[in-house]
Amino acid sequence: MPSIDLNCDMGELPEAIADGTQEALMPSISSVNVACGGHAGNESTMRTTIEQAKRWNLAVGAHPGYPDPANFGRLEWNLPPEILADTILEQVLRLAEVAAHSGVSITHVKPHGALYNQATRDPQIARAVAAGVAHWNRNVVLVGLAGSVALDTWKHAGFSVAAEVFADRHYEPDGSLRSRKLAGALIRDPAEAARQALHLIAKGEAQTICIHSDTPGAVEIAAAVAEALRAAGIAIRPLFAYPDRGGAHPIKY
Repeated sequence: MPSIDLNCDMGELPEAIADGTQEALMPSISSVNVACGGHAGNESTMRTTIEQAKRWNLAVGAHPGYPDPANFGRLEWNLPPEILADTILEQVLRLAEVAAHSGVSITHVKPHGALYNQATRDPQIARAVAAGVAHWNRNVVLVGLAGSVALDTWKHAGFSVAAEVFADRHYEPDGSLRSRKLAGALIRDPAEAARQALHLIAKGEAQTICIHSDTPGAVEIAAAVAEALRAAGIAIRPLFAYPDRGGAHPIKY
C-alpha cells in the first residue's frame, strides 16, 4: 500500500492548546513540527505538544524559525550564515532537551515561515540550516519544499530529506507558495484541500503533506485530507519512514 506522511506545525498558539484545537488535529496526522522558541513556543508549549503527540503516537520534529515572535517568523531576515546556524542549533537543542524529559526523540527538522521560503531558493541559507542541525545531530530528516534547492543542498550535506507539499496553501505557476501577503494564499475549504493533496501526490514528488494548525478550520481540513488519502488507498505514516540520504560532504557556509 502506498504511504504518505501528514504533518502539522504545532506549539505555536497557546490558545489552540488550551481550547483543545491542537490535540483535535492529531487523530488525522502522523507527524508534528514543534515551534521551539524562535518565532513561537516556550518550554511549556513544547512540553504539552510533545506529550500530546506521544499520546497519539506521532513523530516529533523541530520547527525552528527566525527569532522574531513579533512577526511570527514570517519576515525575511538576512543573518550571517554562522549566526543563522547558531540560532537553529539553539532552538533544536532546546526542543530536544524538553523531548528527552518526555522520553521522545526528535526525528526531523522543518524550518518555519520566511526561513523555510528563503531556504527553498537560496543555497547559502539552506547550508546554514544544515550546519546548525549538524552540530546537534545528522541522523534526522530535513523537510523542505518539493523540487526546491533546499532538498538538493541538504542531501549534498549528507542528510536524509523529505519533499513537502501543502494541502492548505495555493501555489504560483513556478511551483513556489503564494505569498501570505496576497489574497487567496490559504485554502480554507476542506474539500478543496483534500483535492489538492491528492493532486500533488499524483505528481509523485511528495513524501509529506503539511496542514498548518493556524489555518482557519484546520481540524476539518486535516480530517478531510486524511479521509481522502485513506479512501484513495494511501496509508498515513510518519516522515522517518521515507529517508532519502545523499552523499556525505562537509558542510561549508
